[in-house]
Amino acid sequence: MSFYQLGASSAGTPRREFLKRSIAAATLGAANALSIRLTDAAEPQSNLAQPMFKVVDSHQHLWDLKRLRLPWTAKNPAMARDYSMADYRAATAGIPIEKSVYLEVDCDPSQQQTEADYISEVCRTGGGPLAAAVISGRPAAENFRGYIKQFKNHPHIRGLRQVLHGDATPQGYCLQKSFIAGIQSLGELGLSYDICIRAPELPDAAKLIDACPGTALILDHCGNADVKVKDQTAWKRDMAAVAGRKNVVGKVSGIIASAAPGKWTVDDLAPIVNHTLDVFGPDRVMFGGDWPVCTLAASYREWFDALREIVANRPESEQRRLFHDNAIRIYRLT
Repeated sequence: MSFYQLGASSAGTPRREFLKRSIAAATLGAANALSIRLTDAAEPQSNLAQPMFKVVDSHQHLWDLKRLRLPWTAKNPAMARDYSMADYRAATAGIPIEKSVYLEVDCDPSQQQTEADYISEVCRTGGGPLAAAVISGRPAAENFRGYIKQFKNHPHIRGLRQVLHGDATPQGYCLQKSFIAGIQSLGELGLSYDICIRAPELPDAAKLIDACPGTALILDHCGNADVKVKDQTAWKRDMAAVAGRKNVVGKVSGIIASAAPGKWTVDDLAPIVNHTLDVFGPDRVMFGGDWPVCTLAASYREWFDALREIVANRPESEQRRLFHDNAIRIYRLT
């Protein structure tokens, strides 16, 4: 099953017409965005005072350390506590979040089933906007197919992620045959894969995407660009190459965590955000809060308002797709 079959409009848009529009957006995204920016150059820089339409957060985390072991929090003391849906609602107070999508939290691999069962229960019982989940898994593992097939047609599980930017994951890991076979099997089951990879390894991501044309792929965190890096030439080139593939979309998320706490400005974030929007085009981008990891450098509200300011001069229809419509379609949040 292709990315566009997975992403078919819930309003009943025929697949052929949807595919035609999506490919056109991917091809012409950069030129259109440049034209928009030139046309609107004289307009006010922010419309944040205007009422905000409903928002879908395509990337939120939760964890209960009584249930899950998160080895990576040992080096991140601020993250070494529970983060609940009540905490999320408090962090997002005043922001009209209609739905959100859970992203796996890199738990101990032995607890992957525990995590999947836990977050499925949270989605089922409600108590917040959480509507769907992307769970953890190891696509290269021998038993991966047996593990993942239970989630075919699951009411809440939409995809899988294994983070590739950890110290224990070597460069090129995602290009081994067993890993590629695992990602291909996700597409066969109607599930997506979130790519979370180090910025210098974006060329590996492009090769993975080419090897898995039948799987819907999502690039997290603007390709993990580092806000503190001044020369983004290589990242820009590699992001454009990734975005040139048609079965991948990009999340505008996560970059705030790499900023210097209390010292970053909107201008530090804007070049990364704008390049991501330009190369992917308005139909293939989604907003992600990346809470609570975002709080390493900013509150949820600070990141959300910074992004709104950056995109304020783009057409409202494009903003609506970024903050709401695309995530509904891509993660099938009907």
